Amino acid sequence: MSKYWTLDDMPSQTGRTILVTGTGGLAFEDAIALAGAGGDVILAGRNPTKGASAIRRIKENVPGAAVTFEQVDLGNLASIEALDTRLRGSRTHLDVLINNAGVMTPPIRKTTDDGFELQFGTNYLGHFALTARLLPLLINGREPRVVTLSSIAARTANAAINFDDLQAEHDYKPMPVYSQSKLACLMFALELQRRSEKAGWGISSIAAHPGISRTDLLHNAPGRRSAQGLLRSLLWFLFQPASQGALPTLFAATSPDARGGGYYGPDKLQETRGHPTEARIPRQAMEIHVAQRLWEISERLTGVSFEQQRVSSTTVEPVTQSLAREG
Repeated sequence: MSKYWTLDDMPSQTGRTILVTGTGGLAFEDAIALAGAGGDVILAGRNPTKGASAIRRIKENVPGAAVTFEQVDLGNLASIEALDTRLRGSRTHLDVLINNAGVMTPPIRKTTDDGFELQFGTNYLGHFALTARLLPLLINGREPRVVTLSSIAARTANAAINFDDLQAEHDYKPMPVYSQSKLACLMFALELQRRSEKAGWGISSIAAHPGISRTDLLHNAPGRRSAQGLLRSLLWFLFQPASQGALPTLFAATSPDARGGGYYGPDKLQETRGHPTEARIPRQAMEIHVAQRLWEISERLTGVSFEQQRVSSTTVEPVTQSLAREG
């Protein structure tokens, strides 16, 4: 990139439908920027109260914004399927999916409604299942993109896919398990690009990470009184604003310079802060045989097959949208 990329460089998103998981922090910054650029934005999150608050704040800052809330619990496969059913009943296509929501380092092992370890199940498996479910809508999109959020934690020395204890049932350590979930997200993004190219889906799959940003991620899971929560509260100045941390995601979602199979993060202080640039992909994320094995296990765990979604699912165009298009 020849210069710093900012929101001023974002192309118009008019006519594009964009779904962002999450309602606060980075998700909110993504949504307000995309709505400001003319996008039709769907914020998908677990808490309707937080969702309504986010929608209200966006509309206050962006008059006339096209932004709606959809409820989904990424820790519940039935909730993900229900969201897909609703969207297929009201939308003909999806142009951008931003897999953003996540949970970080709960001090004790917790599980999703489906029995998966909470971080792996929410950060990775939930987004894997959501992307698979939405595949037909994405294929119908215009130059569709899937942006999946990873983390600088994915490049730590202990980041690995532990197939012998994938759900951390025998050895739960919060940070290594978080690192595994974010490494899985990065490997998923790269493998989705390979499979899209091979199958001709036309989807660009891109990964991004926000560096170290001021969000509520550390307050929500470890808690405000935890060591991580206190670090976030007392040393807030070490964390860049969420609006800055959102830039790599927004670059990946909108810039004509973002390429399928790319990985983008901040450009300063070992990718902890700054403006979007190409991020370093850790060696373990490029192990294709591991990514393929992880993909196969993920389809088995979630009960959702990308290929079956593509072959067996049909998208029925809503009458209102059809008439509007004809008119």
